[in-house]
Amino acid sequence: MVSVCFYFQVHQPLRLRKYSVFEIGSHNGYFDEHKNEAIIKKVSSKCYLPANAIILDLISKTDGNFKAAYSMTGIALEQLEKYAPKVIDSFGELVDTGCVELLDETYHHTLACLYSKEEFRQQVELHNRKIRQLFNYKPKIFRNTELVYSNETAALAGEMGYKGVLAEGADHILGWRSPNFVYSPKGSKNIKLLLKNYRLSDDIAFRFSEKSWKEFPLTAPKYAHWINQINGNGNVVNLFMDYETFGEHQWEDKGIFEFLKHLPHEVLKHKDNDFVTPSEAIRRYDSAAELDFPHHVSWADVERDLSAWLGNKMQQEAIKEIYLLENNVKLSKNPALIDEWRKLQTSDHFYYMCTKWFNDGDVHKYFNPYDSPYEAFITYMNILNDFRIKANKLGEVKITE
Repeated sequence: MVSVCFYFQVHQPLRLRKYSVFEIGSHNGYFDEHKNEAIIKKVSSKCYLPANAIILDLISKTDGNFKAAYSMTGIALEQLEKYAPKVIDSFGELVDTGCVELLDETYHHTLACLYSKEEFRQQVELHNRKIRQLFNYKPKIFRNTELVYSNETAALAGEMGYKGVLAEGADHILGWRSPNFVYSPKGSKNIKLLLKNYRLSDDIAFRFSEKSWKEFPLTAPKYAHWINQINGNGNVVNLFMDYETFGEHQWEDKGIFEFLKHLPHEVLKHKDNDFVTPSEAIRRYDSAAELDFPHHVSWADVERDLSAWLGNKMQQEAIKEIYLLENNVKLSKNPALIDEWRKLQTSDHFYYMCTKWFNDGDVHKYFNPYDSPYEAFITYMNILNDFRIKANKLGEVKITE
């Protein structure tokens, strides 16, 4: 028997205004509200609403046998509440079916786990409260920003009471092992690990409309056949991807929605196949082995490491500076200041500073508001300098370089 576990990431960052050096000290708004509104409405129209409608229909037509999981960042949910509330309602409908699981992550989609364990925990707790508020749902599975994961991540998730963690099925970690089993993190008890099958996931997320790909065009029967071949060679196929894959990364006119409509029916034609949520997967299957992730792994780019956010001096300097402000910002006890500081931690701000374009170039250009990574760095540092000045005035504490 082989189970298919679909997981979708729902995230849209708050994009920054192109903040001039001459604005430092003026405390103008940091976020481009017009651009953020336009993007969230565009993605809602092209992806979230039509994809949610398809998922809801699939659950109905399969009598609840199709299942999926979502992790929605807090800042994405804030924007949806403000600009596209119908999307929140449509996700609520999916949750109410009992066939959709919601996961926890950092509210602001940050790399706090690398810099501040206290801040990391606080952001996860904020996310948990947001999910409870909007959907009356308590997540049991944790998914870190961009699937950033290590043994330490598993330990933190276990301490916070989660039963499972999602991670990338990176070849340099797995070696000869398959991602199509449930595993246990090294050094952590009572928690299990689900690994993304990146080859099959990326066939949908990145290669679906690539005409030079030898498997083009990708059809639901062909893909289901690949799933069927795993029977006897694995327990669970974890298909993890951005939800924007449907309608935004892969446009409707390329056939991605038709593929989604037909795939579950094709998979379920095989009597030994079914769909599970992450919680169901870790309850059903025993751990095949303990896996050691001594260093952080992510799902980004061909390297599957942290270089998408920390690969150059600009990125390293920018992210170091924002976290150096933690103690003083929190001492201010100013909710608006703390919230703004957290929104400046969103990993996308550093992703836009990435200079390793090559094979990953198109990925880094997705909704990128800058013409170059250097412009992204300059804008961010101008805002950060302004934020320091404002924090000195509002926080009644001295924040220095």
